[in-house]
Amino acid sequence: MDGKNSLESSKPMTVYVWDMDETLILLKSLLDGTYAEAFNGSKDKRKGIEIGKQWENHILQVCDEHFFYEEIEDYNEPYLDALNEYDDGRDLSKYNFHNDGFGFPYDDWNKRKMAYRHRAIQEKYSQGLYKILDQQTVKNWNDMYNLTDSYTDGWLSSAHALLKQTLKRTKCQNINVLVTSGSLIPSLAKCLLYQLDDVIPANNVYSSWEVGKLRCFSWIKERFASENVRFCVIGDGNEECEAAQTMGWPFIRIDHRPISPYRFPGLTMKSVLSYIDVAYESSDANVEETIE
Repeated sequence: MDGKNSLESSKPMTVYVWDMDETLILLKSLLDGTYAEAFNGSKDKRKGIEIGKQWENHILQVCDEHFFYEEIEDYNEPYLDALNEYDDGRDLSKYNFHNDGFGFPYDDWNKRKMAYRHRAIQEKYSQGLYKILDQQTVKNWNDMYNLTDSYTDGWLSSAHALLKQTLKRTKCQNINVLVTSGSLIPSLAKCLLYQLDDVIPANNVYSSWEVGKLRCFSWIKERFASENVRFCVIGDGNEECEAAQTMGWPFIRIDHRPISPYRFPGLTMKSVLSYIDVAYESSDANVEETIE
């Protein structure tokens, strides 16, 4: 290992484990009106519901037209690299996905075909939607993003800005990981549509749909394990809270109500770091006390 790599590996690392829905983005609370209701009449509930419905249409369109979703909906995997052992590295530039016979039974042969699809999806994700959507669709998508950000007082842009801040810190390595209870392919589509692809790479997106968040957290701990690593979970649900407690990781609960400081805009890098520092100092103190 050269000096530079040795220096990088010795740097402290913080892994931020984010929930998606009702944390980095708002969708369910728009659709059921609970976001607007929290503002006691100052938000147009019907407008929020309509915005949510339009997002559902955008997500399904990207999934179906670009991510093979109609074919693979029933074959959810927890992350894109889950089938790497089945991928023989074949050149996919001229591969005919529409006529390769993918389907039931989900045996080793079909898992290879699924691995090809995962690789193609990862390549499209790395390109970004600007490269795969036509000009009018891109305009509609950007308009939808700006409308939503305005309606939610900057929730989307503030969340994105905080994730970007985590990656700019130079004294330690920082990694953003997403663990969502939704299935994998729509979650990747959401990352692209909500403009999170520049702060969360495709292989850092995990779906807990079938395996649960605790299992995903265990994979993440194993993947990033080192002496200098710290983890922090940010989300709105009980499942990620309980999983974080089991792992011994600090948990910050997001609350979309306007009175909460743990929302967007509102949550800051300073408050997140303070919370992590306190949690890990307390943990270290407990360890020292046990040793004594």
